[in-house]
Amino acid sequence: MVAMAGRATGDAASAAASRSRGLTDRVVAVVGPTAAGKSALAVRLAAALLAGGQRAEIINADSMQLYRGMDIGTAKLRPDERGGVPHHLLDIWPVTQPASVADYQRLARDRISELHARGVLPLLVGGSGLYVRAALDRLDFPGTDPALRAALENELERVGPEPLHQRLAVADPAAAAAILPSNGRRIVRALEVVAITGRPFTAGLPSYDAVYDAVQIGIDDDPAALDQRIDERVAHMFAAGLVDEVRTLEAAGLRTGRTASRALGYQQVLAMLDGMLTEAEAQAETARATRRFVRRQRSWFRRDPRVQWLAQGADLLDRAVQVALS
Repeated sequence: MVAMAGRATGDAASAAASRSRGLTDRVVAVVGPTAAGKSALAVRLAAALLAGGQRAEIINADSMQLYRGMDIGTAKLRPDERGGVPHHLLDIWPVTQPASVADYQRLARDRISELHARGVLPLLVGGSGLYVRAALDRLDFPGTDPALRAALENELERVGPEPLHQRLAVADPAAAAAILPSNGRRIVRALEVVAITGRPFTAGLPSYDAVYDAVQIGIDDDPAALDQRIDERVAHMFAAGLVDEVRTLEAAGLRTGRTASRALGYQQVLAMLDGMLTEAEAQAETARATRRFVRRQRSWFRRDPRVQWLAQGADLLDRAVQVALS
C-alpha cells in the first residue's frame, strides 16, 4: 500500500523537491489527538516522499515516548512497524527523569539541524502540543526556583493536585483550562512560572511564529469513532502486557519519576498494583482519562491557525504529501 501510494505521489514529490526554494529549512509536523493515526501516517508519508526523491526521517514529539521502556502504554511503534524510516528522540530518558520542555526543545532543534545538514526532511510527529510548539516556534522557557519548586511539590504531595489546580484557575484561567486537574507536575510548573515571572504561564506562549519553514498536518476523526478506537486501543494495551511492562518499570524506579509515573495507563496500573483498582477498573479509567486528554489535545491544536486539517479517507496519504510539499 505504501509503495503504491509512493508511486502515485512520486511525480508531485519530485516536482516540489526541485523547486528553486527547495526544502532546505522545512519541517513537516504531523499532529492531532491520541489514536488518530499520526505515527502510521508519518511512516507512510516518509515512504511516499522517498519514492519521489525526498528523504525524510521522523522526530518524536510525544512526551511519553521519550522514556525508555514505556512502549505498550504509549503505543510506541515497534522497530518492525517503522517501515525502515529512522526515528529520533525515542527512548532517550530513564523513567526516573522529570520531563523538561526546554531540554526537549534543545534536543529537537539539534536533530532538525542535523537532518537539514544531510538534506533530509524532518517529520515532527506527536500529540504533545507544547512539545511541538517548543520545537517549531520562538518560545523561551523561564528558569526554575528550586526552593519554590520544592515547596509546591511538597504541597502537591500533602493536599493533591485539585487545590493547586483551583489556585491556577484564578492565577491563569487559560493554563488551568489546558492542564488536566490530575496533572500535578504541570500544575506545579505553571504556578512556579506565574510566581517567578509575575505573568500568566500562558503569557510564555506568544503568537504563532515558527523558526522554520514549518508545515503542520492535522489528522483527527469523528469524536465517536475516535472514542471507540481509544477503547479498543486501551483494551489491546492491557491484553498485550501493559501490567507486566509497568511491573518492570516499577523495578527501574517508575514510582520515583514525577513525569513518567503519571502517564496515562501507567498511573492507573500503579494504582491497581497498590490494590486501589481492579484490572478492569484500571482499564476503564485509562480509557476515560485518555478520552478527556483527547478533548484537550483537540482544543489545543484547533487553536493553531497554521494546522491544515485532513479528514480520514482513502486519499489521506496523497493529500498529506501535497500539504507537506506545498
